[in-house]
Amino acid sequence: MRLDDLSLFALAARHGSLSAAGREIGISPAAASARLTALEKELGTTLMARSTRSLSLTEDGAGFLAHATQALEAVEAGRAALSASTTEPSGTLRAALPGPFGRQHILPFLPEFRDRYPKVAVDLNLSDQLINLVEEGFDLGIRIGVARDSSLVRTVLAPNRRMVVAAPAFVERHGMPARPEDCAGMDAIFQTNLQVWHFTRGAERAEVRVSGPIRSNNGAVLLDAALMGLGIALKSVWDVGAHLKDGRLVNLLPGWTCEEDGVIQAVRPPTPYTPAKVRAFIDFLKEKYGPHPYWEEDA
Repeated sequence: MRLDDLSLFALAARHGSLSAAGREIGISPAAASARLTALEKELGTTLMARSTRSLSLTEDGAGFLAHATQALEAVEAGRAALSASTTEPSGTLRAALPGPFGRQHILPFLPEFRDRYPKVAVDLNLSDQLINLVEEGFDLGIRIGVARDSSLVRTVLAPNRRMVVAAPAFVERHGMPARPEDCAGMDAIFQTNLQVWHFTRGAERAEVRVSGPIRSNNGAVLLDAALMGLGIALKSVWDVGAHLKDGRLVNLLPGWTCEEDGVIQAVRPPTPYTPAKVRAFIDFLKEKYGPHPYWEEDA
């Protein structure tokens, strides 16, 4: 079965005319009729009822048209994907990023990305609010945490390990917790929608409801408050790694894992193929982070 015969059939159904379909692809009415007849013979059924004045789909033809259309769309998507993979990335890349992560772990790499892909301009939207990529017209977004059900196409970039931290001055005043449950009795600085923390260590499980004088929907505020010694905070290592290394923060529960860890992932709207500029950006970030990202060193 030839793809050009499927294309002719689909065009004839769209125009309601074999002659019009033939003209569009540059063949005579007689040649168009012969090719449709050959396709029907191969399939063993009549696809179109024809008269001197009209052309209409038969029941079998209507059913076959849906499959023919899918096949033609799949081939076109394959061609587009092949073209994208062999075409130099270009155009404007619109990306929606979490504010702190974007500033700390994407913005510093943009000079290298631009050197590598000079035809790609980058339009960054940095916000802690969840943005609808499709409605807002973004090419991709970066999401951090446990993956939620979504139609978005996801690519994992790096793990997202979390830990409970506090400033040394806070530890001097209140001591180190021996177990996760001890955190319930300490002043906590917590995200507005994350007041219950879950921990694991081997077969052990712990659930802790924290409380304290400060809560916020902004991750940078929580970090600043922890650095000021105002309480304990549950933070991602990518956000506190440098402060752990220089001693401005302390890991309070070494050996325990937070169940809310999740991953750092790139998400994009579902399309038949990935544009070259999007694939280049995702691959670039995977190269920079990897399964053991640099912010985890000595953390």
